[in-house]
Amino acid sequence: MRHVKVAQCLAAFGFVWGAIFLASAWPKAALAQNFQTAAPTAILMDAGSHAVLFEKNADELTAPASMAKTMTAEVVFNEIKSGRLNFDSEFTISENAWRKGGAGSGGSSMFAKVNTPVRLEDLLRGLIVQSGNDAAIALAEGIAGTEENFARMMNERAKQIGLTKSTFRNATGYGHPEQKATVRDLSKLALHLIETYPDLYKIFGEREFTWNKIRQQNRNPLLFLDIGADGLKTGNIDESGYGLIGSAVQNDQRLIVVVNGLKTAKDRAAESRKLLDWGFRAFETQQLFAEGQVVGEAQVFGGNMRSLPLVSKKPVRVLVPRGEGERVSARIIYTGPLKAPVQKGAEVARLQVNRGDMQALEMPLYANEDVHEGTLSQRALDGLLEFSTGWVRRAFTSVIEGI
Repeated sequence: MRHVKVAQCLAAFGFVWGAIFLASAWPKAALAQNFQTAAPTAILMDAGSHAVLFEKNADELTAPASMAKTMTAEVVFNEIKSGRLNFDSEFTISENAWRKGGAGSGGSSMFAKVNTPVRLEDLLRGLIVQSGNDAAIALAEGIAGTEENFARMMNERAKQIGLTKSTFRNATGYGHPEQKATVRDLSKLALHLIETYPDLYKIFGEREFTWNKIRQQNRNPLLFLDIGADGLKTGNIDESGYGLIGSAVQNDQRLIVVVNGLKTAKDRAAESRKLLDWGFRAFETQQLFAEGQVVGEAQVFGGNMRSLPLVSKKPVRVLVPRGEGERVSARIIYTGPLKAPVQKGAEVARLQVNRGDMQALEMPLYANEDVHEGTLSQRALDGLLEFSTGWVRRAFTSVIEGI
């Protein structure tokens, strides 16, 4: 992978094989991380730009508790979206689901009766609104045969949607020594649910659900505050402390917050709200590039052109502390030089934007033109340059790798 910063840095090598992106800067020092929270692990993300506004131990692995049920929900949502299941699909509450997750288990339950069929729509509400462990196990067994098999599906989907560090071992969030997640991964999961399943996501905002004549309120305290909250999930076991994945919308801006490791449910609610209130109040948007604007270039090997313009399909925006300048730098990362042919619209690179020392944004970049194979003489010249300057390229990569 090539990590590219400024042209002046590369010119010293005499031959540039990477993309060049000049940093944008505001003169004053960053103040964002001066915010304090009592949560041992926390992250705050702007959903529109995917910018991280605040993080604290965001990559530390901790027990997710019932926040793992958001991953359970993702697998079920994906089965529905793919057409393999629908709301009228029925799953039977096994004795295992009833004993481990039912009324007598001591944990959260939707109070489903053993050996009775339950519609998928009701099980989803039991899972999301009531945090029912019986619902989680019934869904896992109904989809994958066993909860262990379902956990494998959870991990496969987690990798597919970009959760790089988390591991799931059950559908409920019950304690397991290998079941760990980071708040960064959980924020990515929340964003994925919101963007990929907008209709199904609405279930996370329902304040109550009645099943078996028992009415239960949603355990997410943010839903009952006047802050625009519409999801997602709480969690608490001895290994984790109190945690919460939350999302709220104000003035067309959506923020996602994740906290974990707090001592009480009251602390969990207070710290989550404090982060959201601060995020909505303290930041403003800076647009770096418009949609379709050329961001930079990637070098091409064996093509009818030596460099390829790169664009984003969305405006490139980053949130910075309101009223305070903050240095914003960016770089283009790609494996290169790109080999011709390259089709216009193909994803060929990533753009990373940093606020101060914190990565605030990462998004794909796309080829803005078709690159065809070059003539025989062009390809021969590129081959000669590759052969004769390969040592320079290797040295260049070693110097800038990991910047």
